[in-house]
Amino acid sequence: MNKDRKGYIQIYCGNGKGKTTAALGLSLRTLLSGGSVYFAQFCKGSETAEMGLCSIFENFVMEQYGTGKFIVSDPSEEDRKQARQGFKHCKNVLLSGFFDLVVLDEIILSVFYQLITVEEIISMLRTRKPWVEVVLTGRKAPRELIEAADLVTEMKKVKHYFDAGVKARRGIEF
Repeated sequence: MNKDRKGYIQIYCGNGKGKTTAALGLSLRTLLSGGSVYFAQFCKGSETAEMGLCSIFENFVMEQYGTGKFIVSDPSEEDRKQARQGFKHCKNVLLSGFFDLVVLDEIILSVFYQLITVEEIISMLRTRKPWVEVVLTGRKAPRELIEAADLVTEMKKVKHYFDAGVKARRGIEF
């Protein structure tokens, strides 16, 4: 862990594919450079291929905070509870400064579904140790989060095979 390095806030947003994939790429780069990564997945609650990184890298921790079911309906009380628990845990992770990179995957979508507020996220980001790099991902990024970030990349959908009826494929979409 390089405590002399300044950590920045990055956002990967937009309606295009690749937000989580980009965050995983940065995570892999951090791990291969000797760093540590905490990867929190909000709104997700099913096994994904990337969970396998936990058995490959001892300095990679991934936790999910969600049921993964409400994307096609409204969030349940359990979804709300898990988002709140995840937010509280991530706040403690950022306060600790233990990880070089903290990824808050789909936390922006959690704002859209009113599971977490923009103000809470911005306040949490301000409490992190200065060397911790943070990545937030998700669709529908609010202006306040974009303004608080140091780097914002928008994934724009031009064409997607989902529109032709192709289902999510293991190893590609999850």
